[in-house]
Amino acid sequence: MRVLGLMSGTSADGVDAVLVQFEGPPQRPRWRLLASAASPYPDGLRRQVIAVGQGERIPAADLLELAEAVTEAQAEAARRCDPDGRAQLVGCHGQTLWHRPPAQGRRGASWQLLQGPLLAHLLNIPVVYNFRAADLALGGQGAPLVPAADAALLPPIGGWRALLNLGGIANLTLLPPASGPDRGAPVLGWDCGPANTLLDLAVQRFSGGRQSFDADGTWARRGRVDEALIQRWLQEPYLQQRPPKSTGRELFGASDLERRLRELEAGATARGGGAGPLEPADALASLTAFSAAVVAEDLAQTPTTPLELLVAGGGSRNGLLLEQLRRRCRGLWVRPLTELGIGASEREALAFALLAWWHQLGHPGSLASVTGAQRSAVLGVCARPG
Repeated sequence: MRVLGLMSGTSADGVDAVLVQFEGPPQRPRWRLLASAASPYPDGLRRQVIAVGQGERIPAADLLELAEAVTEAQAEAARRCDPDGRAQLVGCHGQTLWHRPPAQGRRGASWQLLQGPLLAHLLNIPVVYNFRAADLALGGQGAPLVPAADAALLPPIGGWRALLNLGGIANLTLLPPASGPDRGAPVLGWDCGPANTLLDLAVQRFSGGRQSFDADGTWARRGRVDEALIQRWLQEPYLQQRPPKSTGRELFGASDLERRLRELEAGATARGGGAGPLEPADALASLTAFSAAVVAEDLAQTPTTPLELLVAGGGSRNGLLLEQLRRRCRGLWVRPLTELGIGASEREALAFALLAWWHQLGHPGSLASVTGAQRSAVLGVCARPG
């Protein structure tokens, strides 16, 4: 079956789309990537999505229009990737506005903005969406969902293999080896903490909105890292929490950035004897190093010892962030996922294409070992055109 996967992540920079051919057994399918495309959000739409995701109040009428605009942007990405209409099914993640993990006896909830029936009508193809709800209903985190796809699509190797997505949030997958005593161990995965959320918000702030990200870490390279403060940040409750765990902008967003910038400025003032405001390059250098440090800290706490760390997502194009990862993850082979033939922005879209195919087959798409749910579940709701 030819399935179109659409993914718009926490960074809210646009929609990644892939067209994939799946066949064979669902647990270990044969698959072939037929096409891919990236479709950026218009600037106004991106700003509004981020603002609402930070808790900005919005009238119900404007929220309805935002849902329509997001859905139309998904349709445009689908057409760019599949102009000839070869897809037989679409798996669309939608745009996360808010994620609330289960805590203190309260169930979790997650809001992915999308009008699924409208998207099915616009594309004239069945659309599977709302992937997180079933896992949340079973007491799970509803995230991350990509580890199940990683386990199905990537072959095991002679030891544990780690995959890292550096989107708005950094999340890890740990795949057990092909042989040895851990061969039958469960797949593991969780959200580590911020990858690009704080960085991108800081760049937008320091550039007066003229830049949305620090290309290759060029700006941050000119700065100085406050290592003592990073080590203090690593002691924060979420970063010390053991999996299963998931997070997003509701924790690592604009207000969190403001607090960290105040702490960075206080440290700079103390070192310089009150010699001026915080340098933007110093702030970006510390935030970049912090994104790498949360991943390295999590890997150091795992009971497994991965042989390699495969990196994907927009942050994998940030050379300084990768350098920080290699420095902090000593003894681990850090390399881009592109070396296995999956583009930096294709992995998550590919995962949601697979989850849609699994939905069609009635095959479970979640892993209780990752999300903490009572059991695995078939994920998603299907909207059909007409």
